[in-house]
Amino acid sequence: ECRRRAVRERACDVDAAPDTALLHVLRNDLSLKGPKYGCGLGECGACAVLIDGMAARSCVIPIEGCIGRYIVTLEGLGTREDPDPVQQAFIEEQAAQCGYCLNGMIITTKALLLRSPQPTEAEVMLALQHHLCRCGAHIEIRRAAMRAAGLLVDIRHLDRAVLWPAVRGHAPTDAVAFADGDGRQRLAVETR
Repeated sequence: ECRRRAVRERACDVDAAPDTALLHVLRNDLSLKGPKYGCGLGECGACAVLIDGMAARSCVIPIEGCIGRYIVTLEGLGTREDPDPVQQAFIEEQAAQCGYCLNGMIITTKALLLRSPQPTEAEVMLALQHHLCRCGAHIEIRRAAMRAAGLLVDIRHLDRAVLWPAVRGHAPTDAVAFADGDGRQRLAVETR
């Protein structure tokens, strides 16, 4: 049985200079509030997004560097009714206190599992080591990442799209594709 997600695409123009930080476009122009503004220096991880399946700090990436790239925010991983396995693991492990760091922790865990579906605890710690959690929930976050790896292994036989929906032609929701056109930044946004 194939797990499918309904996706629709909408295109929009954003009046922003090419050196505008991706984070500002996502939050201010597209109202995608998953990535958070933390340090503005790419050091805390609160602004993380997936760019072509890799975790990246959106506060230091200019939108001109995103042309032709595939960007997924936290909103694109799942919904309240149908959370991504990584999101579900964070819920089950109660891996949050204030929640401000969660975007980066979840996005980075997702990126890790895309390239290493069964990471060791050392690999999880290495992937998350530069993400700041001021509340001290690192133990719960590490457990959630390990649980997510177990969940992904358990349900992978249903459909590889659970790991990365685009694998079978199903794009994650709230994915953003950038293209340059007429001096404006053209954005194709997929949402639920």
